Amino acid sequence: MRSVPRWALLSSGCAPALLIGGWTIAALLEGPAYDPVTQTISVLAAYGAAGSWVMTGAFLALGVCHLLTAWGLRPAASAGRVALAGGGVAALVVAVVPVPRSGGSLNHGAVAAVGFALLAVWPVLAAERGGGVPWGLRLAPSVLATLLMGLGALWFLVEMNRPGSAGVAGVVERLVTCLQSVWPLVVVTSCLRHTDGERPPPNR
Repeated sequence: MRSVPRWALLSSGCAPALLIGGWTIAALLEGPAYDPVTQTISVLAAYGAAGSWVMTGAFLALGVCHLLTAWGLRPAASAGRVALAGGGVAALVVAVVPVPRSGGSLNHGAVAAVGFALLAVWPVLAAERGGGVPWGLRLAPSVLATLLMGLGALWFLVEMNRPGSAGVAGVVERLVTCLQSVWPLVVVTSCLRHTDGERPPPNR
């Protein structure tokens, strides 16, 4: 089985750190006018938002991280690597097509939906069958990850279409995006541990 380069651990590890750090700092810059429970992350990158430059930078960095990780995940099935890279491209496009200060944006929403879908299905598409497969690329955990991400995305869709402002769309989006940004790190780590376990002990 082909090995994963060590730098993929950096790209996959930076993805959740930059995303969470980005929305945390952007929310602080936005102040009490922003409600992280009901409002989405995209609102922080909207035209005129105080922390838009921070959130936009976080989206761009997230996209680059996913692209690099997809490139480095050589043991994964090609379809999964393409889907992960596609999720990275979607993050880049989301950054350059922000939502307006008020109201929605069809283009932004469509790109975000595609990104959610690609990042939800990439684990199961990346899964490999047979013996000697790293844990993160085995079918069972990959299916579970895709199922959780898919259910989370559906929950987010329900919250976004809930009438009024009593929903928890912001919380759900953060849960889903955290899972989607952390899973590549889980896969990379499992691949590196698998490779290290296969290496013969050094001669003494």
